[in-house]
Amino acid sequence: MLKNWLLGIVDTLQSLKSENLKWNNENQAHQAALKQSRVLAERDLVAELKKRSRQLKHELTILQTQHSADLLMFKTKCKQDVKDYKQYLESLDQLKDSIQSSYTHLPEAVAFTIHHHAKYLLNEMWETTEFEEKMRREIQLIRFMSTVHEDARLYLEGKNKEVLPERTLKFIEKS
Repeated sequence: MLKNWLLGIVDTLQSLKSENLKWNNENQAHQAALKQSRVLAERDLVAELKKRSRQLKHELTILQTQHSADLLMFKTKCKQDVKDYKQYLESLDQLKDSIQSSYTHLPEAVAFTIHHHAKYLLNEMWETTEFEEKMRREIQLIRFMSTVHEDARLYLEGKNKEVLPERTLKFIEKS
């Protein structure tokens, strides 16, 4: 009985192997075609990946070049901005000197207050990022500086008898 049972298992295994061998023989051409297709697909994929890699490297090179140019332009603009800001500060120092030389009797604290207000207006203008607001602040600074110069000019010409630059101080008060 054990022998028959073992023979049955062996027969089953042999029949399974025979069927597997028969199936492999019948489908050998199809399996070879699938293998060939997979090899070709892998080759195409590798070629596509190499092509995409070259494209990405090219795009990266373009972006790096563009970034370098943008960075150089930004640095140049920043250097020019710093130069302009320094010139504004020098102009404000001249404004303070003009006030002090025009109003020799004026307490130094008043001249410094006027100078400080001008610097405040300059910084407000400089730190504003919105164009319209920047223009509004710039016009305000120009008006203030014009008022200071006009007060000093009128005082030096003797057309203004006031002891203090009143229009300038009113401008500060309004601000």
